[in-house]
Amino acid sequence: MNLEFTPRPSQEKILTYDGGRLGIAAVPGAGKTYTLSALAAKLIANGRIGSDQEVLVVTLVNSAVDNFAQRIGSFVQQSGLIPHLGYRVRTLHGLAHDIVREKPGRVGLEERFSIIDEREADFIRRDAVNAWLASHPDSLDDMLDPAIDQSKRDWVHRKQLPELLQSLSLAFIRSAKDHRLTPQGLRDRLTSAPAPLLLAQMGLEIYADYQRALSYRGAVDFDDLIRLALDLLESDAEFLERLRFRFPFILEDEAQDSSELQEAILGKLAGDVGNWVRVGDTNQAIFETFTTASPELLRRFIRANPHVDMAESGRSQPSIIALANQLIDWVISKHPESEVRSALATPYIKSTSPDDPQRNPPDDRSGIHFVNQRYTPEEEIEAVVRSVEQWLPDHKDATVAVLVPRNIRGVEVINALKSKKIEFLEFLASTSTTRAAAGALNLLLSYLSDPQSSAKLSKVYQVWRRDWREDGGQIELYQQVSGLIHKCGELETFLSPGPDRDWLGTIRETEAEPVRLELTEFRINVNRWLNAVVLPIDQLVLTLAQDLFTEPADLALAHKLALVLQQVANDHGDWRLPELASELAIIARNERRFIGFSSDDSGFDPERHKGKVVVTTMHKAKGLEWDRVYLMSVNNYDFPSNQANDRFISEKWFVRGGLNLDAEALAQLDAALSSGEYDWYTEGAATLAARIDYVKERLRLFFVGITRAKRDLIVTWNSGRQGNATPSLAFSTLRGWWEALRSE
Repeated sequence: MNLEFTPRPSQEKILTYDGGRLGIAAVPGAGKTYTLSALAAKLIANGRIGSDQEVLVVTLVNSAVDNFAQRIGSFVQQSGLIPHLGYRVRTLHGLAHDIVREKPGRVGLEERFSIIDEREADFIRRDAVNAWLASHPDSLDDMLDPAIDQSKRDWVHRKQLPELLQSLSLAFIRSAKDHRLTPQGLRDRLTSAPAPLLLAQMGLEIYADYQRALSYRGAVDFDDLIRLALDLLESDAEFLERLRFRFPFILEDEAQDSSELQEAILGKLAGDVGNWVRVGDTNQAIFETFTTASPELLRRFIRANPHVDMAESGRSQPSIIALANQLIDWVISKHPESEVRSALATPYIKSTSPDDPQRNPPDDRSGIHFVNQRYTPEEEIEAVVRSVEQWLPDHKDATVAVLVPRNIRGVEVINALKSKKIEFLEFLASTSTTRAAAGALNLLLSYLSDPQSSAKLSKVYQVWRRDWREDGGQIELYQQVSGLIHKCGELETFLSPGPDRDWLGTIRETEAEPVRLELTEFRINVNRWLNAVVLPIDQLVLTLAQDLFTEPADLALAHKLALVLQQVANDHGDWRLPELASELAIIARNERRFIGFSSDDSGFDPERHKGKVVVTTMHKAKGLEWDRVYLMSVNNYDFPSNQANDRFISEKWFVRGGLNLDAEALAQLDAALSSGEYDWYTEGAATLAARIDYVKERLRLFFVGITRAKRDLIVTWNSGRQGNATPSLAFSTLRGWWEALRSE
């Protein structure tokens, strides 16, 4: 078989696979996608697949599906066969959908059942949470810190609890479905529990409301698909045998992120003696918080079956590889928390041989920098942007990325790059263009839902004249008019003047003519917008957009936002302008990915963006690589090690005793499922266990960040918003090791 690449020894060993179970531990940059694609093509070319059979390739995200399909098709075509035949590439959710769609009635679904996306699932959970809070206004008071005064307590009830319960309910419902529990099944368990479980009871009521809403729509969510697919495979032996015949070989990518149910589905399809290849890197398992996904599932599979290590990587220069290996070694042998030492595991990364087609970049110790200076969050951004600005002119043909721990930090970096006029590319939940368009439209809708607010009308003016903010010739007029509108106490006489009442007349003597002309023009636009309120929401948004935007890209975004709001209005007949405006606010705050405007919908290739700064989260950087990488905010808040001065993002300041309510709710769910007296719930134990899990995941995230760099790696930390954060323990340890190594 004429392969498109020259296999390394470990890859050659994998390509000799002929059947059975095989576990593969692949380090970052090992070429696992190429290898699995080549293996699938080899099985097809060697006649191991019948004309009515397919190699099933299962991966994690949609962009990887396209990537696999193209590579397998290319390999198959090289063998003289017809591409697109003999294999099927699916995400696990896509596979589950295929399975359930064949026999929906068998699992209690209508033939024309629908699947709700993440956005609609968020809406339904939000409604269920708000309904529960409305009917149980004081039920969680016992969970609040008793030291909070009444005014703060009221604010927590209004603002903080709804957000907290959104997170809790997502984790709770997902976990209940992972346990294959229906609301009725969970209710039976809680009824027979030896003691009340407040958080689990709350989770049940929100879960039941959520499922009723799905049933009303004749829909399921993505977690239902997984659960129902396994139900179907277990209940229909004849159907299972047909699928086993259809998919005689199963190749699973990114297996470190597999959950118990996902593993069970593929295990059923493979059978006890079937052909199942699982490849992944347990050191890059960064998505399992509050799910049953665990890298231990892949480790267990590898221990129990024949296995191969794909340890060679041509991605990074040797010093970066040494740094990553040192992190593995320190975690395994010396981390002060013994329970954390399983966070990372061997194999260590090996450089490729000198004759390898993908040789490592030359060793350059000067390319690695641990910046130990104590920055404030703002100073850290300034330092990183200044470094980028100095580096870019001489490296226009290189790739560079700034990796941040979460989206909001990325937005701050983007704003700093903009101010320096440095070219950048966003790879966040939503782009700045999308956020700006959504934010502008949100402000207008917010005003139209409250037209007596002079403060909101002033913000509308600022959006309408946003181009004047940086216009030296117009900035004074912009500020003057904005201030006058904000102080206007007679909006009605301003917008609807009569012969004897016109607010503009009261300022005629004191303000210059340009101010009056500007206010008159603005009034014409506002009245047009107020008259458009009677239109359907999509037409209203498009009407506003015509006055707000001139760029084709902004108008296209407005069109898609209008479609989103129209769908929301269709799904929520009782929603009015305030609720619809809040949906745009969520997009504007970067709190939800706006489907269709994210590069990962179709894959992302850093090589296409040389000379531009890519800003992304460390999570989204997984699977990617750049010549130069900045890792930001590596402090003991974003990367805690469970030391005395560490703080944890899931432990809210207003909850008593520092409890992590998400973790405590899931522990109560587990207690309801337990049968032994020693498995019963103890308050606080789950919070401590969640700290360990989070520390382990953040160590793996740090490992992912380090291994994105090919030549240069710059690591910084900041003192946090409260000014008391310190360098993470992993940062300090690697920095000390690196400085000692360089001084040799």
